[in-house]
Amino acid sequence: MAKVCAITQKGSIVGGGYSNRTRATQFNPTGMVRKYPNLQKKKIFIPEMNKYVTLTISAKAIRTINKNGAYATLKKAKII
Repeated sequence: MAKVCAITQKGSIVGGGYSNRTRATQFNPTGMVRKYPNLQKKKIFIPEMNKYVTLTISAKAIRTINKNGAYATLKKAKII
């Protein structure tokens, strides 16, 4: 299972390291850090289809579902 949101397609990013000020005074090479989105495994009920769907979605996708509705959001994401 990939660490990617099924609705928003948010994945991991690479960040970290020293600031430019630290780099100017003392250079110590650092390892980069992989940052993952806030993914949750949720069981969502779709009343139009009268069934449940289990998805791994981000916290922002949960807010989108609450705002626009499950059926409209999943249809726009081409999941159903």
